[in-house]
Amino acid sequence: MSVGRGTIGMIAGSLMVVLATLGYVLSPPTFDPAPLAASESFHSLPPQPASETRPVAANAPIRTETITVPARHETLKAVIRYPLTPGRHPAMVFVQGSGSGNGSEFDQQAEWLARAGIVTLAYDKRTVGYSFPTRDFSLLADDALRMLRVLRQRADVDPARAGLWGVSEGGWVAPIAAGTGEAAFVVLVSSPNVSPMRQVAWALNEQLLRLHAPPGVRDLLTRAMGGVGFEFLRHDGVPALRGIKQPVLALYGTDDPSIPFVESTETLVNALRDGGNPDYTIRFLAGADHAMRIGGGPYAPAYLPTLANWIKDLPRTATPAAAIAGATPVQRYEASDVPAAPWYGHTSILWLTLCLAAVGYVAAPVTEMVVRLRGRDPRLQTDLEMWPAIRRRLRRMAWVGLGELAAVIAFITLIVLFSVNQAGAWPAVQAGWLVVRLLAVVMLMQEVTAAVAVMTALRAGWEPTRWQRSVLAGVLGGTGLLLLTAAYFGLFAIPW
Repeated sequence: MSVGRGTIGMIAGSLMVVLATLGYVLSPPTFDPAPLAASESFHSLPPQPASETRPVAANAPIRTETITVPARHETLKAVIRYPLTPGRHPAMVFVQGSGSGNGSEFDQQAEWLARAGIVTLAYDKRTVGYSFPTRDFSLLADDALRMLRVLRQRADVDPARAGLWGVSEGGWVAPIAAGTGEAAFVVLVSSPNVSPMRQVAWALNEQLLRLHAPPGVRDLLTRAMGGVGFEFLRHDGVPALRGIKQPVLALYGTDDPSIPFVESTETLVNALRDGGNPDYTIRFLAGADHAMRIGGGPYAPAYLPTLANWIKDLPRTATPAAAIAGATPVQRYEASDVPAAPWYGHTSILWLTLCLAAVGYVAAPVTEMVVRLRGRDPRLQTDLEMWPAIRRRLRRMAWVGLGELAAVIAFITLIVLFSVNQAGAWPAVQAGWLVVRLLAVVMLMQEVTAAVAVMTALRAGWEPTRWQRSVLAGVLGGTGLLLLTAAYFGLFAIPW
């Protein structure tokens, strides 16, 4: 008995509806940030005082010194740049943002500040105890404090004017270190202040809005984020902010796509006030990005002068006339938490599913080889017309399943790359999403046609061997798991 294409299409269509419904029922609550209702004070900020951006003479002769500093579990390399002018100078330690790296990323501004009369120290980030899934901010704060102590012991440094500078992820680290009271001041550059999960989710939403990505793309990525079990993503930095008693300078760029700068500022102000610290200066620099640069190029004109003048003029600059000033920031949406995934949406379950599918796909060719080696089985002589056709379908199905996994990985990589350069983004994102969803549909069609072919062969008298049954179970079962995973991540969902 043969089954027509129309019947196969109806079966596939019905299963697609079932998978779409299943994905809707099993999915966590939708991530849908609300428009931000910022306080009136952010609607029209006073301009930054001219005294803060006045020209700085950055022409002093300097010297560079490379040292090693013992830290927990490893030794870290650090580079100190210091002016050769006499007397004791203010000093500052650079605390890095996320990711691995070394202190060389601060070379340009560290040298400029040293020529302006500020001793600087930039150090390599630790490799032990810091990784993509595991981040101990207290351990990183301990590293920063060790570097600060090195500066405070120098004869050319005034320990009463030695502080910390933290960028991005460093905004969760520097406040912890400042809580010991050893730092004379704290500079926060592009500091999120909300939890890492809220910061990443906000940045993702902004990125997808800029890319004009379909809603389903956000659903896929946020469902994946909701299943991540990294503890550091739920870090609450507010208690550490409340513990800062030193003067604080916070700098934000109005073109920063990575952090919710209005909510970050509100969180910072509320925390400092709750902790009884009135000594804060918050400045928004027009056109500056996450690294205080203009379009990834030169630093924003006001950045380095503001930083140098504020540090050198302490304690006078600790309490400015206007606590918040500069270009008016515009944050469209709230920084919302990603809904936690149900147990079956956790990363561990996803990896288990992918591993089982991979085992099924890999076991198929191995089992087929065993089938050929055991060619003496009389049943192998009776299915020469049926098994080759089924085997071809299974091979194609396995390749499409692997292609779907590769397409999803490539699509996510594409989104990440467009966070740096968005030229030509809209067509590429739309095309990538189309490929991912079409491959899911093709995978479903092949699962249906292969299952129908097997049922037809069985009704015609085919008796599969034990090895052939293993091949069928591996490929059909593996593809079935991938289809369920695709349904959970919304690849069969409507709307597009």
